[in-house]
Amino acid sequence: MNGFFQLSINEQGISLTIYHPTDGGKEVEINEVIGYLQSCNVQYDITLVNRAIQKEQEEQTQVLLSPLTQNMLPVSEVMIVNVNYDMMSASMRFYAPSIGGACLSKADIIATLNRQNVVFGIEDAVIDAFLLHRQYCTDIIVAQGKAPRQGQDAKIEYCFNTDLRARPTLKEDGGVDFFHLNTLNHCKAGDILAKLTKEDPGDTGTNVMGTTIRPSEVKRTTLQYSHNIDISEDRTVLTSRVNGHVCLVEGKVFVSDIYEVANVDNATGNIEYEGSVVVSGNVCSNFRLVAHGNIEVRGVVEGAYIEADGNIIIARGMSGMMKGTLKAGGNIVAKFIENSTIEAGGYVEAESILHSRVMARTEINVLSRKGFITGGSVSATSAINVKNLGSPMGADTVAEVGINPVTKKRYIDLQKEVIEIQKTLQTIEPILLSTKKKLQQGEKLPPDRMKYVQTLAIANKQKKDLLSKDLCELDELQIMLDSNTAAQITVSGAVYSGTKIVISDSAMTVTDTMKYCRFVKRQGEVQMTSL
Repeated sequence: MNGFFQLSINEQGISLTIYHPTDGGKEVEINEVIGYLQSCNVQYDITLVNRAIQKEQEEQTQVLLSPLTQNMLPVSEVMIVNVNYDMMSASMRFYAPSIGGACLSKADIIATLNRQNVVFGIEDAVIDAFLLHRQYCTDIIVAQGKAPRQGQDAKIEYCFNTDLRARPTLKEDGGVDFFHLNTLNHCKAGDILAKLTKEDPGDTGTNVMGTTIRPSEVKRTTLQYSHNIDISEDRTVLTSRVNGHVCLVEGKVFVSDIYEVANVDNATGNIEYEGSVVVSGNVCSNFRLVAHGNIEVRGVVEGAYIEADGNIIIARGMSGMMKGTLKAGGNIVAKFIENSTIEAGGYVEAESILHSRVMARTEINVLSRKGFITGGSVSATSAINVKNLGSPMGADTVAEVGINPVTKKRYIDLQKEVIEIQKTLQTIEPILLSTKKKLQQGEKLPPDRMKYVQTLAIANKQKKDLLSKDLCELDELQIMLDSNTAAQITVSGAVYSGTKIVISDSAMTVTDTMKYCRFVKRQGEVQMTSL
C-alpha cells in the first residue's frame, strides 16, 4: 500500500502523521504534502515535514506543525479527479480526513466525478472497493471510456486473372511464336466473376466525458460491370450471363463473346465492338478497328487505327505507312512494327521496331535473334531490352526510360499534404497539453471550453490517423520511385553511334558503336556498363 498522511487537530495543536508505505508501495511525496497543507491553510516547517517523510524505519511518524491558535474545524476526506489526456479514462485520488473528519460517501464521490464532467463508464465496483478498503495517495482508475471499433474498407475479389502478362516464346530457330498466347480469360454462363465484401463502418465509442467518438472513415466501393453480366440482389456477386471471356478494364468487369471477321476492308468498313475481335486476315489501310476487349489480327496491319481496352496481338506485324496507330489499355505484341505510333498501358513486345514512336507504361522487349530498334523513338517506365539499338547508317534513334509521371505527381501531392497536417498538429497539441495540466490541477473549465477541447482532441486523433496513412503511402511510393530510378536500357547486341539514351532527366548520345552493354543512371548522369 502507498504511504499517506493525516492531520490531527486537538488542544495541543495541529499535527501531521506520515504513514510509510508497505509491501513495496510508493513513498509520500513532499510536494503533495505541501500542496495539501497549503490548501488547508495550515502553517508548517518544511524541514520538519521532510524529515518525517524520510524516517523509513518507522511505520508512522508524527510531527507537530503548529500550536492551535484559532479554532480549526476537522478536515474532511478530499477527492481529486484526473482525466487522461485522450479523455478515455479518469482516476480518483483521495487524501485522508483529519482525526474526526468526515468521510466521503458513494453519492459524494459520484457527484464529484459529475462536477468534473466525468459521466460515462463509471465503475461502481471500483468505488465500492474503495469504500470498503480506503487507500490514500493512490491513483484509482474509476471510469473507462469505450474506444471506437475501427471498421474495414470494402474489397472486391475477382475470380479470374486480372493481370495477364502473356509473353511470346522464343522458338528454337530464334524466332518468336506469336500464335500461342494465353491472353483470354474464358468463362461460361453462370460462372462467378467477382465478389464484393461490403465495408464495415465500425462502431462509435464514447469517452468519459460522454462525447461520441467516431471510427475512422472506411472506403466504400461497388461492383462495376458491363453487358452480359448478372448481379445478385444484394449487389455483392457478379455472374456471367453468356459463354465468352472476361476481362477487367479500369475497374470494370467485361464479359463478351468474340467477334470474328476475315478482313477489315471495304467489305466490313470500320468496326467498333463491345467485346473482343479476331481478324483471321488483314486490317487494310485507313480503316478503324476499336474493341472494348482484346484484338487479335492473324495477318498484317497496314496504315490503320486500332484501339483496344485490353491487349492487341498482331501475328504478322504492322506496316503503318507513317499513319498507322495501335493503342491498347493492356499489352501490345506484334511480329514487327514499322512507321507506326504505338501506345501500350502494359508492355510492348516485337521482333523489330523501325522508324516508329513507341510508348509503354512498363517495358519494351525486342529480343529475337535479329531483334532491332532503328529510327524513331521508344520510351518505357522501367526498361527497354533490345538486341540491336540504332543503325550503322546513323538513323536518328532515341531510347528513353524513367519515372511514371502519374506516380511522381501523387508523391509530390502527398508530401504537401503531410506538411499541412504536421502544421495543424503543432497548433492543436499545445492547447490539449495545457488543458490536461489545468484538469490535473483540479481547475474546472467552462462547458463551451470543454466542448472546444474535446473537438480538438477528436480532430487531433483524426489528423494523426491520416498522417500515419499518408506516411505509409509515401513509403510505398518512395519504393516505387526508387525502383524506377533503377530504370535501364539493356543491349544484348550492338548500340550504334548517334543513338540518344535518356534516363529520367539525364541524357547522353552514343559516340562509338558498343556491344553487350547496359545504360543506367548514376550520380545524376547516364552511364554505360558491360553486361
